[in-house]
Amino acid sequence: MELGLVGLGKMGGNMRERIRRAGHTVLGYDRNPDLADVHSLEELVGKLEGPRVVWVMVPAGEATQSTIDELAALLQPGDVVVDGGNSRWTDDEKHAEELAAKGIGFVDCGVSGGVWGLENGYALMYGGDKEHVAKVQPVFDALKPEGDFGSVHAGKAGAGHFAKMVHNGIEYAMMQAYAEGWELLEKVDSVTDVREVFRSWQEGTVIRSWLLDLAVNALHEDEHLESLRGYAQDSGEGRWTVEAAIDNAVPLPAITASLFARFSSRQEDSPQMKMIAALRNQFGGHAVEKR
Repeated sequence: MELGLVGLGKMGGNMRERIRRAGHTVLGYDRNPDLADVHSLEELVGKLEGPRVVWVMVPAGEATQSTIDELAALLQPGDVVVDGGNSRWTDDEKHAEELAAKGIGFVDCGVSGGVWGLENGYALMYGGDKEHVAKVQPVFDALKPEGDFGSVHAGKAGAGHFAKMVHNGIEYAMMQAYAEGWELLEKVDSVTDVREVFRSWQEGTVIRSWLLDLAVNALHEDEHLESLRGYAQDSGEGRWTVEAAIDNAVPLPAITASLFARFSSRQEDSPQMKMIAALRNQFGGHAVEKR
């Protein structure tokens, strides 16, 4: 199938390549002309045959809103817009309603896989009407990891990003647990090789995971994370997860505490936040602050 892809950054650029490897045609647009196949959204839409599918991979908020607004004026009834960024699920509901008024379908898709997705595939959580999802299905199949799992039609519009939000909240808590354990091991005199302790956990333990593998990668590159400042950003999805928990009266003590721990990194050079920063850099290519 043909796909228009808007936003060719760290994620979007690799997604374009993975979809092309699966045999599909991708026309990409980015504000950076060195990355783009076409040089405007109007040119992108004009070169796609209907019914069109245009996938948006730009930052959440105003950038996504303005892109969808422009696409709404260019696309035709029967076309579909996919928001694959990290938008808030409440924005999805609004976008679906606005596009439906013009006869344009909308699918929201939470995407996980970071800088490793090109080779390993991307975990996909998507929401929207079945008829709209069906038009995008070949692309979902191209992007997902090999095997039976790794993608899900989570429900109505907004469900995909809600599921990805909860995924990221769990990710916060898991990273925090590894970081706290690492700091405690580093603190005591009796443990002389913390890196190898972490490495030993990669096989046969109940806490083995891809995040643990990435922690070992980070410690291999910088055994005591001495080059990093103990500062870690939050993407916003952790906050949204806690807000949704409050709205629905669901207790999330571990996820909430992990979010607040990141706030502590804004106040001091937190050793735990060195590990959080290292993990975010490993799986997503997120920037780190050096000493």
